[in-house]
Amino acid sequence: MNAVQVLEDLKRRFPNEPEYHQAVEEVLATIEEEYNKHPEFEKANLIERLCVPERIYTFRVTWTDDKGNVHTNMGYRVQHNNAIGPYKGGLRFHASVNVGILKFLAFEQVFKNALTTLPMGGAKGGSDFSPRGKSAAEVMRFCQAFMLELHRNIGADCDVPAGDIGVGGREVGYMFGAYKKYTREFTGVLTGKGLEFGGSLIRPEATGYGNVYFLMEMLKTRGLDLKGKSVLISGSGNVAQYTAEKVLKLGGKVLTLSDSDGFVYDPDGIDREKLDYVMELKNVYRGRIREYVEQYPSAQYYEGQKPWGIKADIALPSATQNELNGEHAQMLVANGCIAVSEGANMPSTPEAVRVFHDAKILYAPGKAANAGGVSVSGLEMSQNSGRLSWSAEEVDRRLHEIMENIHGACVKYGTDPDGYVNYVKGANIAGFMKVAKAMMAQGVI
Repeated sequence: MNAVQVLEDLKRRFPNEPEYHQAVEEVLATIEEEYNKHPEFEKANLIERLCVPERIYTFRVTWTDDKGNVHTNMGYRVQHNNAIGPYKGGLRFHASVNVGILKFLAFEQVFKNALTTLPMGGAKGGSDFSPRGKSAAEVMRFCQAFMLELHRNIGADCDVPAGDIGVGGREVGYMFGAYKKYTREFTGVLTGKGLEFGGSLIRPEATGYGNVYFLMEMLKTRGLDLKGKSVLISGSGNVAQYTAEKVLKLGGKVLTLSDSDGFVYDPDGIDREKLDYVMELKNVYRGRIREYVEQYPSAQYYEGQKPWGIKADIALPSATQNELNGEHAQMLVANGCIAVSEGANMPSTPEAVRVFHDAKILYAPGKAANAGGVSVSGLEMSQNSGRLSWSAEEVDRRLHEIMENIHGACVKYGTDPDGYVNYVKGANIAGFMKVAKAMMAQGVI
């Protein structure tokens, strides 16, 4: 395989999809050496088959607002690879959603799901509809219209969507109800459901908790833990909230949270009481993070900025893709940051990743560190298949074990000759080898 040639061909065939190109480039650069040890992969043209989605559904979604006005959005589902199990991946409702972003997310999901050790393929979907500023009735009507088309192409043994940015428990509930109505089936077709109708305990917490569990495994390699460490967290949604919760439980000090408008810095630390306020603000009132400083005047709000210039020991980017660039990375390293673990999908740009690796700090890519969410989604699928409900302690134990196993796989494939663990390389090779072997075993299809 010539990684440069493969990437150039993909850029020619699929122009104007920079996030997809970025994700493919990062993976190809790290697996090329291992791939070339297997001439049978090249003969089967495996790398191209792995990079190109198996199918993409694109459809119009028409819905009516509370004033009777009709709106049109686009809906998508990218089913990338199902070599090791049913397609699995979230649905994102946000104005920025397009095919290129969903292709990048689905491609990443293939490797992330493979790392979990659970039988799940990779997919991603969503719409350029944004729930922000919409009433619950409007969101419900949109979800029903979206599922009217999507339901034809998903199923418990085919494709099992979940939530993502803009899609929480409310949206999943509306979509599940619509799916049930259209198909007359009560199956585990969506994960992230309410506990009353097949959801799993620990699912809301899973991505944030899993990221911190992975971080703890990284810190152990250097004889460290979270006690007394200062932590920067971006975002203030589900992932950021439960990342902060677990950091606090393990003795860390959370300094920042953010949203798309800016970030708050609380030098006294965002403790349990303050975190509860943020959870109510964001989950109940759907407010903005700037309101935090009205409640806690000792904090500072930075309009239109990212939190990466604040001095801290650890950074946990938990908002969205490419939110942390090379300049931000240099500031983190200069301020003594020892570890970066990604709660979001590809939040660090390639330039930022190079800075982290050059500085030899602990750096965990999202496909490894934030795999806790999809891991518990997989556990929810298992519970649905068996008509079972596990205790919170049981799910949390399994989640912790999965994150430890993912860390072990990254160390196995990503340890450099000097002992430094390149978690990007380790995660990519470990995930790739599992999917590649499954594809080879199943023939050219």
